[in-house]
Amino acid sequence: MPSRNPTTVAVSAPGKVLLAGGYLVLDRQHTGFVFGLDARINVIAGEIRTTEGVQLTEIVVDSPQFVDAQWRYGYHLAPEGGGIKVTQLQIGSKISPNPFVETTLSYALTYIDRATTSHHSHSITSSRLIILADNDYYSNSGSADHLGGRFPKFDVTLGDANKTGLGSSAALVTSLSAALLLHYLPRELFDITSEKGKRTLHNLAQAAHCAAQGKVGSGFDVAAAVYGSCRYTRFSPDTLSKVPEPGAPGFADSLVQLIDGEVAWDVEVAKDEVKMPDGVVLRMCDVDCGSKTVSMVKKVLAWRAQDPAGSKQLWDHLQQRNEDLVATLKQGDTDQLPAKLTAVRQLIKKMGVASDVPIEPDSQTELLDAVSGVDGVYGGVVPGAGGFDALALLMKDDTETKQRVEKFLEEWALTKGTKVKLLAVKGEMEGARQESLNVYSGWI
Repeated sequence: MPSRNPTTVAVSAPGKVLLAGGYLVLDRQHTGFVFGLDARINVIAGEIRTTEGVQLTEIVVDSPQFVDAQWRYGYHLAPEGGGIKVTQLQIGSKISPNPFVETTLSYALTYIDRATTSHHSHSITSSRLIILADNDYYSNSGSADHLGGRFPKFDVTLGDANKTGLGSSAALVTSLSAALLLHYLPRELFDITSEKGKRTLHNLAQAAHCAAQGKVGSGFDVAAAVYGSCRYTRFSPDTLSKVPEPGAPGFADSLVQLIDGEVAWDVEVAKDEVKMPDGVVLRMCDVDCGSKTVSMVKKVLAWRAQDPAGSKQLWDHLQQRNEDLVATLKQGDTDQLPAKLTAVRQLIKKMGVASDVPIEPDSQTELLDAVSGVDGVYGGVVPGAGGFDALALLMKDDTETKQRVEKFLEEWALTKGTKVKLLAVKGEMEGARQESLNVYSGWI
């Protein structure tokens, strides 16, 4: 059996923005065009050092940017092929569950164990995992200490932090899964740079993310975290239907069959279909007003059920306009971008009216129309499921345009009495990758 790599490793995975294909990406007949973002969730995995003769069976997970953000887990091999069962250990007087971390540990460690050992014992040694989030994953009102450089320190618990909707849970599950695979498996069993390695990571992260959420989503956020910017066609929801709970009889075999492709995945990820022209950048605006995405999705799907013919016609037209927008980006025809963005927005607005869902609310329409008039801005959309909390802008990638937009938004916020700002985050093409440990000096 190959020996595993005991060294400390680091992995990062990007956030995402669904530029085109909100709601449509839920249906296999349609696609989503998702861009990765250069704000990343980083995970460092290493051994726990103990004094000689002391043995631990414990996984320690730290998120040192936040208050009281440590989770400790015991683990054991469950009977009847139940895989590695993870149990949270109490620290002090309370337990703060972290389902994304706990579920990912169970899934990843079970897969790793099956890849390296017989069915009668496990080879998992204790480890420590450190999670670090780049700037812009969380909004803050003067509560962050930016003196630490790339990774700000917040004076709140993780549960009290305000997310900006960049896809932190998918990026976390992906980077955590990849860090565990790299830490415990030799390169011949897992290579993050190979197509096979990316497929393994994608399947594992999709399964763990859906289990942690308690529902089967479209998966575009995990696909972006693994592969980066891409055209995405979702997998059939029943792909994941045969995997029992971690610890339940047969979990390990079902999971390995799922991850290694014995269960057919009909997902389609096309990296070469999405491109950003030279001199154009995708930027995000954070609008300080949240949206309840789940209830919005339910209402849109209810409208589709009530008006199948009308909704199909609208979605087919919107799919075509999305394709036209992305083709224009790929061709680098920036003169056509404003018209293509407007055409997409018209049908998104129409879908919102038909379903009585604020996909592009009037306040966002007003802001998008106004900011699109700033010199150097091609236009924008309310990305993903829409709502009140974010905008995606396509603009010239230069300092002057950025400064004009920042000045405009500052004046807009003062005039309207709202909070809106341009985030530092930019679109990028690359997905999950191994990082140099030098990046994390002072944190490990």
